[in-house]
Amino acid sequence: MSVTVQRGLTPEEVAQRVAAGQVNALPPRSGRTVGEIVRANVFTRINAILGVLLVIVLATGSWINGAFGLLIIANSAIGIIGELRAKRTLDNLAVLGEAHPLVRRADGEHRVARDEVVLDDLIVLTPGDQVVVDGEVVEADYLEVDESLLTGESDPEPKGAGDAVMSGSFAVSGSGTYRATKVGADAYAAQLADEASRFTLVRSELRAGIDRILRFITWLLIPVGLATIVVQLMYAGVDWRQAVLRMAAALVPMVPEGLILLTSTAFALGVIRLGRRQCLVQELPAIEGLARVDVVCADKTGTLTENGMRCRSIDPVGGHDAGEAAEVLAQLVAADPHPNASMQAIAESVPAAARPWTPTARAPFTSAKKWSGISFADAGSWVLGAPEVLASGQLVAEAEEIAAQGLRVLLVGRAELPVDADGAPGAVEPLALVVLEQRVRPDAAGTLEYFADQGVQVKVISGDNARSVGAVTRELGVVTGDPVDARTLDTPEKLADAVGTASVFGRVTPQQKRGMVHALQADGHTVAMTGDGVNDVLALKDADLGVAMGSGSSATRAVAKVVLLDDRFATLPHVVAEGRRVIGNIERVANLFLTKTVYSALLALLVVLWRVQFPFQPIHVTITGWFTIGIPAFLLSLAPNHERARPGFVARVMRLGLPSGVIIAAVTFVTYLLVRPASGLDSEAGREQVAAACLAALIVAATWVLAVVARPYEWWRIALVAASFGAYAFIFLHPLTQDLFHLDSSNTLMMVTGLAVGGVGAVLVELVWWIRGWVFGEKHRFWKSPELDPREA
Repeated sequence: MSVTVQRGLTPEEVAQRVAAGQVNALPPRSGRTVGEIVRANVFTRINAILGVLLVIVLATGSWINGAFGLLIIANSAIGIIGELRAKRTLDNLAVLGEAHPLVRRADGEHRVARDEVVLDDLIVLTPGDQVVVDGEVVEADYLEVDESLLTGESDPEPKGAGDAVMSGSFAVSGSGTYRATKVGADAYAAQLADEASRFTLVRSELRAGIDRILRFITWLLIPVGLATIVVQLMYAGVDWRQAVLRMAAALVPMVPEGLILLTSTAFALGVIRLGRRQCLVQELPAIEGLARVDVVCADKTGTLTENGMRCRSIDPVGGHDAGEAAEVLAQLVAADPHPNASMQAIAESVPAAARPWTPTARAPFTSAKKWSGISFADAGSWVLGAPEVLASGQLVAEAEEIAAQGLRVLLVGRAELPVDADGAPGAVEPLALVVLEQRVRPDAAGTLEYFADQGVQVKVISGDNARSVGAVTRELGVVTGDPVDARTLDTPEKLADAVGTASVFGRVTPQQKRGMVHALQADGHTVAMTGDGVNDVLALKDADLGVAMGSGSSATRAVAKVVLLDDRFATLPHVVAEGRRVIGNIERVANLFLTKTVYSALLALLVVLWRVQFPFQPIHVTITGWFTIGIPAFLLSLAPNHERARPGFVARVMRLGLPSGVIIAAVTFVTYLLVRPASGLDSEAGREQVAAACLAALIVAATWVLAVVARPYEWWRIALVAASFGAYAFIFLHPLTQDLFHLDSSNTLMMVTGLAVGGVGAVLVELVWWIRGWVFGEKHRFWKSPELDPREA
């Protein structure tokens, strides 16, 4: 069917519409702007605390004691660089994927940028062209449009003059022209994307736990800081500079600044590692998400199956042979200038025609007539289509039996009439049944099996036919159960009940996908959603973690927290492993940082209660963190870790960090009380000797916390603990470091006292570790077991 060709807009009419704002200006891409990213990473609670303390310390003129201020730069830079890298990659993807429609105007047809389309423009569609704005068809020649990215329905829809087409769909057969009726933010796909593009952060238990700790510390710093400086000025008898320095020395270690830096570093390194696997992580904490997910909602098309189909078999019928069938199919392929997905699959399974026949008439496939055909000079007319339309009797029953397995069956045969004749095709002589199937991703079964082994439920949710979805899942052999036709789930209660018990769903609408995610979350699950089409956008947005395919629509890539650039579903286990490495290792090293926060706060309070001079300067607590926490924690955070993520991060960290911090504060202050009477605190040398003895006690006990946290042992973990003790021995004994860090270890009695009391603290830390395991039933292993996770290799 065709209609009279219509004239396009004149340049003057285009200019009028541009001036009126009736142009296809798209909403801004999702995610934060560069300015928002910078502000979010610079103006943080941790940077504010450290910044104030840095200004106070620098006011004393002691620059070496302000070394902790470098962490402000490091904390900000890592977060900014990681997010900007992800934003740049995604924006480049979006630009590369943008369509350039063919627009008909008064001066001819031109390809223009998508945002140059104006209201009432005439846009030409040929197979494969994307519908870039909403419109009304004004010309159609067997035009069919695939709306699967919008509706999830894989079968194309025939479109005639007067029918509506929506942005996000694309032409699959025939040709036509449509007039733009809604442009820019008014278009359907743009509205979906805009609703889903409001920025939200990935839920992160690590970040939430750290924030809770920081809020507590913020409120604690003010009274402790004021009390400390009052005690130093009024009772300890030191000048204001020493009072300020010792106040800062008391407060700075209370802030777990290294934990923030290390968490950002671990996330950033995770982003880089996954990037090498063509996996784009748009927010640093997102890699934690999949480690906690216990339900994965996987879209069938584009996730478990590849886009397109494959020919499973060509079965001759009626006494014909396979060679004859292959020759006819090859000729049909050669004569089709715009092959659809079915014809492309056939083309891959038959040899190219050696001598193409000359076509005389062509009839494109449409859903209405369910067949396509070509008439050839001297070779007759041949058709390809639905068996129930082109044949009857036993052959149709046989085709229906095959189709019950979720396969697509087509019949190829010789037509009685030319394909363009009235009443075509007439009687059809069957030649062969062509059995097509969707191409299941070769790595899909292994990926689903991995999730099953890890106790992660998989829900296959698709807008396609439920029987077809069930056939795919049966072939994969992992997700079991009868498929559910979502058209029967007409109430929220039915939807919630079904998603809680069944695993395979077909004919699911975009709103139902979103409802399924909400139902699972309401049942206490952490949900990941994978998808590639606009119909997946809202579900991806509301899931705890959205995962999009790189070849999917720009809307899905924009709202997802993880984008699989190479479309490999098999990358997800690596994302899980990376998330587990980050969570497990950060939880491990968080024990070190919380221990430091606890002993620092208690030391400050003890000094206030005893009204004595604080034993340390800021540089002392800075070097304490180098080898008991900073460097070892960084190395431990990089180690493989395949422990499953568990809730209760803060509680588990408190079980070791709190008692260990109390022990370290006690042994440090006991050492201070023991060595203080024997020293002259009025002299610089006396203060440095006391500081060295107290620091020795603190370091011995704190390094033993490292020795406990590093378990189960491997050779490098033992070497790490030994190197930490060795580094501190060098700092205490070498004249250059003694002078640089204001330490004097020449008083043997003081140093022996400090080391002995610190040794007692180490024994108590060891007892805490054993008691914690006994009370809470946690497994304690000294040595790493030899077995490896199968994905570690």
